[in-house]
Amino acid sequence: MIHKTEAEVALMKESATLVSKTLTEVAKVLKPGMTTLQIDEICATFVKDHKAIASFYNYRGYPYSVCTSVNDVVVHGFPNNTPLKDGDIVSVDMGVILNGWHGDHAYTFILGEVSAEVLQLVRVTKESLYKGIEKAVANNRIGDIAYAIQEHTEKKYGYGVVRELVGHGLGKDLHEDPQVPNYGKRGNGPRMKENLVLAIEPMINMGTKDVYTEDDGWTVKTQDGKPSVHFEHDVCVKRDKALILSDYSIIEAAEKANPNLNTSYY
Repeated sequence: MIHKTEAEVALMKESATLVSKTLTEVAKVLKPGMTTLQIDEICATFVKDHKAIASFYNYRGYPYSVCTSVNDVVVHGFPNNTPLKDGDIVSVDMGVILNGWHGDHAYTFILGEVSAEVLQLVRVTKESLYKGIEKAVANNRIGDIAYAIQEHTEKKYGYGVVRELVGHGLGKDLHEDPQVPNYGKRGNGPRMKENLVLAIEPMINMGTKDVYTEDDGWTVKTQDGKPSVHFEHDVCVKRDKALILSDYSIIEAAEKANPNLNTSYY
């Protein structure tokens, strides 16, 4: 596990914030009729204009700048030309390299009207992210984060917590140690020290935890076809309270100002 200096954490905050600013650009314009390829183009252009590099593009052969996962797609969805429609939920996951450091986080948007069950899934998944972040303090263990997320989603609401995909360390590399599962036992796993930077990212299914990967080798979908929600923050472990490097507040402000997006779960 690589622990960063204060100066390096400050640079990582710039990277994480650029991801947040890019997702804010999506929140401003997202609406039914748009395609996920258009989302990819918006993000790629914004990142390039800010003298950064899209982390995901060509990463292990991934052919796009962002992952756009709609409805029953859990993560790693390929942008495509299918128009989005009212009632879709869309996770946009992306990373940038700025000044040599990665930022990487995700946000799930709701287009128009959805069922109360979907609203609850989005709300609870977002809540679980912050439950996990609360445990990202020095001398706690990775299992404490994992347990907090699982407790809030699976044990309280009966949702499926994806096992095959996990959060991770972040830094000069997009994926560093340790892995950060969204399920587990308190007191288990590596002990966290100050200035460890993590990408914490609950991936929560309305139904079964079971998933499968499509023939493209990337797109992960729920086995039962029910929706999945994904939120992700970049977080620095500190002594008393975790420091969140990414910024949802600017995304949420744009989301609330966009009449095509549903924020009634707030």
